[in-house]
Amino acid sequence: MSRLKFTDRSVQSRPSPPTGQRDDFDSTLPGFGLRVTMNGVKTFVVLYRVDGRLRRLTLGRYPRLSLADARGLARKALASAVRGEDPAAEKTARREAATFGEVAKEYIERHAKQHDRSWREKERMLDKDVLPAWRSMRAQDIAARDVRDLVDGIRDGIGDRRGAPIVANRTFGLIRRVFNWAAAPDRAMVPQHHNPCRGMDRPAPESQRERVLDAAEIRQVWQALDAEDVYSATIFRLLLLTAQRGGEVRTMRWDELDLSAGWWTITAERAKNGRAHRVPLVPDAVALIEALPRFEDSPGVFPSVRAAAGCRETISKAVARVREKSGVAFWPHDLRRTVATQLGSLGVARLTISKLLNHTERGVTSIYERHTYDPEKRGALNLWATRLQAIVAGESVPAKVVALRA
Repeated sequence: MSRLKFTDRSVQSRPSPPTGQRDDFDSTLPGFGLRVTMNGVKTFVVLYRVDGRLRRLTLGRYPRLSLADARGLARKALASAVRGEDPAAEKTARREAATFGEVAKEYIERHAKQHDRSWREKERMLDKDVLPAWRSMRAQDIAARDVRDLVDGIRDGIGDRRGAPIVANRTFGLIRRVFNWAAAPDRAMVPQHHNPCRGMDRPAPESQRERVLDAAEIRQVWQALDAEDVYSATIFRLLLLTAQRGGEVRTMRWDELDLSAGWWTITAERAKNGRAHRVPLVPDAVALIEALPRFEDSPGVFPSVRAAAGCRETISKAVARVREKSGVAFWPHDLRRTVATQLGSLGVARLTISKLLNHTERGVTSIYERHTYDPEKRGALNLWATRLQAIVAGESVPAKVVALRA
């Protein structure tokens, strides 16, 4: 160990020891050193004490790290040590910090699967839009700029992908939830209160949609489905024939169906409001389902294109194709709203429509009123199926019929 004044010339000219390694220290900044190995590798280091223990922090290799930059880092490290901090331990902690990929996996396994019925959609969003960019990044290093670049890219379109403002908003909300969960004191996968989404606005304005397809648009969409594969076409047509949520239709299971009686029972675990829901299946719906190929190893009516044992994760590509071919700008949820609107125009009572849509009821009445409304729901969908047949056939349809029983 020797002391000398570090200059660019003295550092550059320091010879290698014949064996092992040698440490030289700067005479002007105590604790700032240069380690030289027998192979000529030169590394800047800092020696300091914390709680009486001698600690060593590696700053970086010369000449990749210049003398001037190394001296600045050394001063900061020594100042931290004076404050009782341990920069070497902090560096180790950073090196071992969880990546966003690890945090996301823990979030899905330990939280989403336990508390979120739509966890598969959350997992798909992370896999598709977030993990390709952040999988190997330390979660604690992700900053607001990274979030903004990611969600703005989804909003505006990445490469040849179409812009998706609502997806950008949902992705932003999911990222915020993941960081809030990871920063909780009992998990501490990121520093407490670290959430790069804090203080940021959603990437796109959002208002309640009111899009309802008219008869001509319904016919155009229905006809465009003839060009789709049988599974995608059936999903869209069941959306129109059942008025159920897209995610519930996509994940329909064979064991939920009683085709001979014409019933589909969505379990409480899969229903959005946590209550089991019986959906009448009109003859046209039953015929569509019976015509589908069935795989013995798939419990899902619409098996995943990647794994037969799973269910169809998304129909976003099919939506884009049908929108283009039909010339109708719509989203799957617009079909549910369209059916509800059509039922109202047919005179179906609002309470019956609400029961069919499985909307959550509020108030004391909902606690005691347990009528299933099965007959009313079936009557409503049968009435709508007749009108839908006329619409698809291009026939004129009456504006309104006599109201069904509430």
